[in-house]
Amino acid sequence: RALPINQMPEAFGLHANANLSAAIKEGLGVLSTANSMLPKGGGGDGGGKTPDQVLTELSSKFLHDIRVPFDTEWLVAKYPTDYNESMNTVVNQEALRFNKLLIRVRASLVDIGKAVKGLVIMGPDLEDVANGILLNKQPAFWQKNSYPSLKPMSSYVADLVARMNFFTDWMENGHPANYWLSGFFFTQSFLTGQLQNFARKKKFPIDTLIWTFNFLKKEIASHPKPEEGCIVYGLFMDGARWCNDKQVIQDSLPKVLFSEIPHMHWIPCEKDKDPTDMSKVYPSPIYKTSERKGVLSTTGHSTNFVCTIKIPIAPEHSAKFWIKRGVACLCQLDD
Repeated sequence: RALPINQMPEAFGLHANANLSAAIKEGLGVLSTANSMLPKGGGGDGGGKTPDQVLTELSSKFLHDIRVPFDTEWLVAKYPTDYNESMNTVVNQEALRFNKLLIRVRASLVDIGKAVKGLVIMGPDLEDVANGILLNKQPAFWQKNSYPSLKPMSSYVADLVARMNFFTDWMENGHPANYWLSGFFFTQSFLTGQLQNFARKKKFPIDTLIWTFNFLKKEIASHPKPEEGCIVYGLFMDGARWCNDKQVIQDSLPKVLFSEIPHMHWIPCEKDKDPTDMSKVYPSPIYKTSERKGVLSTTGHSTNFVCTIKIPIAPEHSAKFWIKRGVACLCQLDD
């Protein structure tokens, strides 16, 4: 009788923040259901905006924020296929993938404005987008051509704009010194391209190469381009945090669910020459979203899992300790 009715997360090797995560997820689920049941009408004596006004205003705003598709012909001319620089191919492929999404998103937003005026018929796809705008929910019509994301509509558009700004800067000013790993549509193609550059430079078979990881200090916001490998940023740690002083993984702070990982220097090396001591690192998976699951695509890659990185751990901990904690790295958060 003295035992608690609900077990504490520590009994299962989890951090106390796990209770908070479960409560937030349950609360958001209830609120989402309640929000979907609210009447979409407005106006009247209350002075609120009508659904048509909201659709017109937000569709115009999103259309203004989201850029037009990339000029792929200009891009191919500026970044032609180069045996010694696979990033040229990567940026061209990313532009093609994002163009499919941009064309669909912009066309549907234009049609929403026309549908409100009665110029086009509000079909199932447009109705899905309209409901997404009114409920701040990512429409399934966009998801068909989109990268994985669990963000609500407004945050999704802001994230898409940030990705477009990253690639626009890359295309206009040349290959960046630091790469925003979370900004790629197909992250695995970027990692394979970096391995190809190293393999062709050193005359190594690419299937004999693996990644080694060096965590950089948080105090430095930007780093010069390295001679070998690449510097990446934009990852988050779920279930633990990175200690900048001790340069190891540590328990999360109370009520802090996610922590930002500093810039990392990813360096390719041959498998048989890997200097990493596996007893002193935690092999953490990287996922694109907090859903932590995906399906195998036609390329043989998961739609959510990216790769595994090796994170240094303190002497008093083992990899099993962090496995029980359920620690993983994420490319993006849900808000």
